[in-house]
Amino acid sequence: MSDQAQVTGSDRAELRLSKGWVQGVALVLVFGFFVMGMLAVRTYTDSMPLPERVTGPGGEVVYTRADVTAGQQTFLRRGLQQYGSVMGHGAYLGPDYTAEYLRISAEHIKGELTASGQQEPTEAAKRMLRENRYDKASGELVFTTEQVSAFQHAKKHYADFFGTASTKYGLLPEVITDPREIHELTAFFSWTAWASAAQRPGHSYSYTNNWPPEPRVDNTPTADIVVWSGLSLTALLVGLGALFALYGRWSRTIGWHATEQPALAFRQPGEVQITKAQKVTAWFFFVVAALFLVQALLGGAIEHYRADLSTFFGIDLARVLPFNLARTWHVQLALFWTAAAFLAAGIYLTPIISGREPRRQHWLAWGLLGALVIVVVGSLTGEAISIFGADWAKGSIFFDQQWEYLDLPRFWQALLVIGLFLWIAIIYRGIRSRLKTEHRLNMPWLFLYAGLAIPAFYAVGMLASAQAHLTVAEFWRFWVVHLWVEDFLELFTTVMVAYIFVMLGVVRRRIAIQIIFLDVILYSAGGVIGTMHHLYFSGTPVEHMALGAFFSALEVIPLTFLTVEAWTFLQLGSRQQTRSSAPFPHRWAVMFLVAVGFWNFVGAGVFGFLINLPIVSYYQIGTALTANHGHGAMMGVYGMLAVGLALFALRYIVPASKWPDRLARLSFWSLNTGLAWMVFVTLLPLGVLQLWHSVNDGYFEARTLGYITEPGNAVLEWLRMPGDLIMIIGGALPFLWITYLGIRHGIKPTATQLQPETLYVEETAEAAHDRTGLPATVAATSAIAETPPSRSRYASDRRDKREEP
Repeated sequence: MSDQAQVTGSDRAELRLSKGWVQGVALVLVFGFFVMGMLAVRTYTDSMPLPERVTGPGGEVVYTRADVTAGQQTFLRRGLQQYGSVMGHGAYLGPDYTAEYLRISAEHIKGELTASGQQEPTEAAKRMLRENRYDKASGELVFTTEQVSAFQHAKKHYADFFGTASTKYGLLPEVITDPREIHELTAFFSWTAWASAAQRPGHSYSYTNNWPPEPRVDNTPTADIVVWSGLSLTALLVGLGALFALYGRWSRTIGWHATEQPALAFRQPGEVQITKAQKVTAWFFFVVAALFLVQALLGGAIEHYRADLSTFFGIDLARVLPFNLARTWHVQLALFWTAAAFLAAGIYLTPIISGREPRRQHWLAWGLLGALVIVVVGSLTGEAISIFGADWAKGSIFFDQQWEYLDLPRFWQALLVIGLFLWIAIIYRGIRSRLKTEHRLNMPWLFLYAGLAIPAFYAVGMLASAQAHLTVAEFWRFWVVHLWVEDFLELFTTVMVAYIFVMLGVVRRRIAIQIIFLDVILYSAGGVIGTMHHLYFSGTPVEHMALGAFFSALEVIPLTFLTVEAWTFLQLGSRQQTRSSAPFPHRWAVMFLVAVGFWNFVGAGVFGFLINLPIVSYYQIGTALTANHGHGAMMGVYGMLAVGLALFALRYIVPASKWPDRLARLSFWSLNTGLAWMVFVTLLPLGVLQLWHSVNDGYFEARTLGYITEPGNAVLEWLRMPGDLIMIIGGALPFLWITYLGIRHGIKPTATQLQPETLYVEETAEAAHDRTGLPATVAATSAIAETPPSRSRYASDRRDKREEP
């Protein structure tokens, strides 16, 4: 096979990479999305059915399809998915309403049967709830007399719960009192509970693969849950074995490896000119830091609800900031501030990649920043009005809250998608001239492709409307929650950080492209189809669980590869730094990237695999272990990366005399210490205890407020406070001040033409000898640099003239 793929036209640079890499990426992506397409069809055609009407034995209508859909909308509109969960997905303070309704109805039916003289009421109740009386032809589901009575009983329960005139549950007083809304909400919960117990036609298990665990209806782990858990473990072991075998065979040709390069001198802050658009990114990063601070404060408030539900140090906080509003804002801001940092970093890197900045590019950057602020303020305001239940806002695209992680009302969601495509237009406009000279698989094009995937796959979330069938909505929602975040943001991260290290002269372009292609193959092989591990129990056919379990296990393999390669990469970066006669200006930016590598393995890899096995997920979904994985992966990977990218850009924007290196160090150690404290002191032990309680005593019991607020659990919740304070005071506040310096003292933009992809200059051997007193080859290996460049997975890419023919 040829070592280089030629391009059409002599005016374009070659792709100096084996065609096998391109074929490997194409094969993995085509296979992955072909399977996802088949699963999408199955989701629409064979998910749990939504009856047109539910009737009693006498033909009386209990509730209709319209009632269920309206109840689902109320559930989302009032932010109840950010309080409890349904079918395992949502927040973790309130109950899982599917499990709760199933328990209420099973107990009520047993009581009714006992009162009627039934000899074996427990077994009779099981048979009644397991029997599937849905007629697909007519769309009618028939309830027994006892099931109708249970529905009426549940309505009273929810009327009492949501009509409570106090904030003792962490919700607004009398949050829902309209009898019609209570009826519709109960219908929605009843439908999900029916599907969790009624047997799927032709099978011995329910539409939800017998989830939730509930002995009162014979919901126990299915054979598929056990078998696919074992097979996924086997797939992991085989995959790891293959990885180490391939690594041992080709470790000299794949991954990071040293190449003979001349000594470099890093260009220092003040020597690097910036453009007008790059100066605008200082405001982006200031907004990023401000949103991060607010998000961290909201996280502290949410945690306090779990430690002390009744009062916030003597203040009845739930009257102005109920738990579900605080968590809605907390989750949304986590996505907003990390995504905004990516947008800013893309704008900042664009002129360095292209070597020029088009006229009026900064106007577009200002426009994007304004749109971002409007979306953030508008969506947070709309969500608050929706949760507080203003009648005039009900049903509005500006105010109605949606699914968890996609909470922002429909109008703001669409505006955000438009803003992301505007960002791509800015990127394309900035690097268009460079694209004309490059092969369509070289780094500038990869930068564009990876960026384009961000708005494209976020837009998929528009298919998860509040009116959509729950299973269908979950399918598309997790394309955003998992596929967008864990695959395509990872891809853009790889390319973007790759460019940073190329610009610093650490790795040649060919090595960078090779690492990026390898990254795409490894992550997409498991990550695309692995999205289905979120849908084990969401009413999808069993193949979603089988494929999701098998391929999600493979997601650990690339993280293991990154860990193995990390030391090689650190040594490579160390050798490069010792060759420079100028100090390395990005010590703390790079340290944040090193932290990304650690948290990617621990938070995303270890904690993620811990909850992805079907047999574990069956008992733990919606518990603190889910939150443990979410915080370790989201803050540990994308949060640390966002801060690192900000520090990299701000290092050239803030004058050297104003740069607060001590604050950068304080922020780094505080954010990582606070996060480690959060997960290892509180979330992980809480999750393990809750999982044990779920297996031993029951899932319903493990999700009750009574269990969550037990004294032992409350102590663990209070123990999180020092970590939160360290993160907020020592981490978020210094970061905010550093970004403020970028807008207060930022250097004046003067550049319109730049030397592309170079933040260094090559030194002669004599200069390196003069600096160290040693020959260059000795100096390069005589010491470990004070700050080694980041983790292995983040490759680098630059246009290295020494590689051109």
